Formats: sequence, structure tokens, C-alpha cells
Amino acid sequence: MNTVEFKNVTKKRKDFSIENLSFTIPNGFITGFIGPNGSGKTTTIQMLMDILHIDEGDIQIFGNSHKDHQNKQKIGFVYDELFMYDDFSINNMKSFIAPLYKTWDEELFLKYVTIFELPLRKKVKKFSKGMKMKTSLLFALSHRPEFIVMDEPTSGLDPIFRRELLDLLQDLMVNENQTIFLSTHLTNDLDRIADYIVFIYEGKILFQKRMDDIRESFHLVKGAKNMIDEDTKGLFTGLQMSDTGFQGLYEGNPSIFETFGDEIVIEKANLEDIMFLMTRKEG
Repeated sequence: MNTVEFKNVTKKRKDFSIENLSFTIPNGFITGFIGPNGSGKTTTIQMLMDILHIDEGDIQIFGNSHKDHQNKQKIGFVYDELFMYDDFSINNMKSFIAPLYKTWDEELFLKYVTIFELPLRKKVKKFSKGMKMKTSLLFALSHRPEFIVMDEPTSGLDPIFRRELLDLLQDLMVNENQTIFLSTHLTNDLDRIADYIVFIYEGKILFQKRMDDIRESFHLVKGAKNMIDEDTKGLFTGLQMSDTGFQGLYEGNPSIFETFGDEIVIEKANLEDIMFLMTRKEG
């Protein structure tokens, strides 16, 4: 079962286009959304949230059109900026936001205020970037959403709170059965917590895979430069050459390289390796 389905979605903008975008967000899991800056991550999220209107195609959330207003009740949205009046405090914001949600949970709100160590009466304009992100999280989580959408939620957070946030998201997914869609360029975060990965590049989906399958099938192969020729080059999904040697991204069973013995080194590839080398190949 899927919480979200994109079917052949197209959006043409002045300097950037997304064409025939199709992917799913499985229900009850954490799906990571990766790609270099400018790949279309934020545009895709804005289409999902109906902030940007699509030109063609279809987006379904909970089996209904993404334009269905009832969907908004079930979604917690965390953007990388906090769109609030600078002179507002958290208490001011709550008086506007809480009445919008039938499922607003005041006890949960106060719990997160304590966890995030946020002041209720201080003006937003005096908040650091990290405090603004925590405030965005506070309002996204306090109405117990079934689906949480996050655009770069860990940017601007200190490493300790970033770790705590990832633990919190994992806990929400496991214990509350919430579906989480997390867009980030900090792939190390997703190496820890993601169940699925959707990889977008230049407005196109390069792959959607289970994290277990990614760990199993992607490897870094390193060796001397003279080992690469036209035949061996074709083995790799991505390749980086240097004066001293090469590193290639190989998808599949790496046992085919056993005949080279100590001449090559084979390692598991992480998401950063995959993103870097696949975009080199595609570019």
C-alpha cells in the first residue's frame, strides 16, 4: 500500500522542467528523497503539497487527489524555512494554527516544546536557524499527522539535535506507524534511518529502491588506472578517474572481480558514493 503515488507528472518552468515523473511513497516507512541541489527535490515537494500546480499527470495521497483539502489534515509539513511573522511568538502562532486541525494535541505540543527547548513568548525574529527548524517541527508533529513531509529538516541543526531528531523520526515510524518522506542532501542521515530511497537527478528519477537492496547490490571498486578500458568501463554505473587510479560504482554481485585478486579493493557503497558517482556517469 502506498501513501503517495506520482503518475507521469510534468511541470515546465522557465529554467527547469520535470517530465513524466513517476514514483511511490510506501505506507508506514521512511522514504529518503535524494539528489544534488537543483535536481528537482523542492519542486517535487511543492507539487505534492499543491503549492505548485502540475501541468500534466496525477498525484494521489491516501488514494485521493492531492488537491483534496482533507489530505491537509493528515499531513505534517516541515519546510527548510519558517513562514511566520517575525513579531509572532510560538504562542501567537499556536492561536492561529491549532484551530485548523481537528486532531490538535495540546499535551503533545507541550511535550515537544520541552524536548526542543523552545521559548513560547520570544519573537521568531530572535530565533536562530536551528530554533526555527525546531518550531516548524513542533507545529508539524503536534496534530498527530499520518504523513510527515520534510524538506531539508536537518540543515542548520547542531549534530546532537540532528541525531535526536533522526531517533524521533524512527520512533514515530515504528510506534505511531507514520509515513515519512524526507528530502535531504545529507545522505548520512538516510544511511541510518531510511527504508526506501528515491533518487532524482535533473528532473528524472534515476531509481527507487529498498535500502536493504541498495546495501546489498551497490559496491565501490578501486584499482589502478590502467585497468580501465572501453570494455571494463561499461561494467560501472559511475566512474571517477584520477592520476593514481579509478573508483567505480558497480551494481550487482562483485564476485566477477575476484580474478583480479589484490589488484583491486571492493567496499560497500554508501548513499553519498552512489549519488556522487551516478551523477558523474549521467552527466
